Amino acid sequence: MEQALLARYDRPLPRYTSYPTAPHFSAATGAKDHALWLAAIPPGARASLYLHVPFCRTMCWFCGCTTSAVHSVGALERYAAALETEIGRVAAAIGHRLPAGQIHWGGGTPTALPAPLLRRVHAALARHFALDGTTEIAIEIDPRTLPDDATALLRDLAVTRVSLGVQDFAPAVQAAIGRHQSVAQTKAAADAARAAGIASVNFDLVYGLPFQTIDSLEATIGEVLALGPDRIALYGYAHVPWTRKRQQVIAERALPDVAARFAQQQRAAELLVAAGYRRIGLDHFARPEDAMARAAGTGALRRNFQGYTVDPSDLLIGLGASAISFLPQGYAQNAVGTQPYLAAIEAGALATAKGLALDDEDRLRGAIIERLMCDLEVDLAAFGADSARFARECESLAPLEADGFLHREGSRISITEAGRPFLRHAAAAFDAWLGQAGRHAAAI
Repeated sequence: MEQALLARYDRPLPRYTSYPTAPHFSAATGAKDHALWLAAIPPGARASLYLHVPFCRTMCWFCGCTTSAVHSVGALERYAAALETEIGRVAAAIGHRLPAGQIHWGGGTPTALPAPLLRRVHAALARHFALDGTTEIAIEIDPRTLPDDATALLRDLAVTRVSLGVQDFAPAVQAAIGRHQSVAQTKAAADAARAAGIASVNFDLVYGLPFQTIDSLEATIGEVLALGPDRIALYGYAHVPWTRKRQQVIAERALPDVAARFAQQQRAAELLVAAGYRRIGLDHFARPEDAMARAAGTGALRRNFQGYTVDPSDLLIGLGASAISFLPQGYAQNAVGTQPYLAAIEAGALATAKGLALDDEDRLRGAIIERLMCDLEVDLAAFGADSARFARECESLAPLEADGFLHREGSRISITEAGRPFLRHAAAAFDAWLGQAGRHAAAI
């Protein structure tokens, strides 16, 4: 693609895992609001649960997650106890035993918690929420710190899906991001998951890393394909050193420029599609028989803070430091820092520190953005709107249409295959909050 064309679209934009996005949350929405929203959840509803474990054995310099390196067993035990307490407190606020359709352990590295602590927290979930054979339980694993009893642990946690961080296997790239991980370590983690009967093994890859080249990415993808993951997420490295101070270790001159990033993304996608994976949304790939590929084919794909998901629930309950809940009334985020989170829980309160109450306009725009991000198309008429209702927004899409990245017909907006990498640009046209707060990573 021409450098001048890429330069026109080289601007920071949200990833749209929520709308409005998290930088707009404020302390005007707090624990009292969150408690009222939880109490309003009706019997018979079904929720997703997200548990955040903000710890890793070592810190990777590229990481944008809320985490820190912790080795103190006492600190880990204290955090696990707080999670158990919070689970019970949130369940009490709801007032009835809510079924959980999906549980996602994220971080950080959830397995930074010793196995007995993970089992304790899982037992608390099972006591306070209704889990059954249809509950999808996913966990993120760092293959470098695989627990010795990983297969038994995954069975005990009833895990149905694992996500393994890979990034890039090239030694020069790994040295630049502070993460040394072998193919053998990655294979051992995938093998342990499959030995536990887990049918869905997912890998996370990243392009745009320091010293990364198309050749190194091609080699990594070759190694990954040999391990046969069911899903692959291909994320663009988000260089946000003003938010994540550890990224200041990475020299900006070592980062690929926008043309190189775009070429890496395109080549990786070509290889994955050629290997039989279906391209989904902005950055995911799945085998045709995978639940995510099926959901994408039927218009049932959803998007939340974990990215793309097949879970249909409109209720997401976040547990742990920095975790975000999404309820019909709005968003509620726990204290980001581990110490403020622990202080709130140990004081007998909810850990909510900020959030955002939604109005009908937010809900409408959020629904439009979600369908664009998931389906690559949206019919405004399906939401009781039309091109006249969003005349300004549709007009702002004109450059994308002129460049062949989308097509408009009546109230329908469709992203072309060439426009897939610019999906966030199309979604941004409907973002009434854009530019009011926060800084974002590059959109290409």
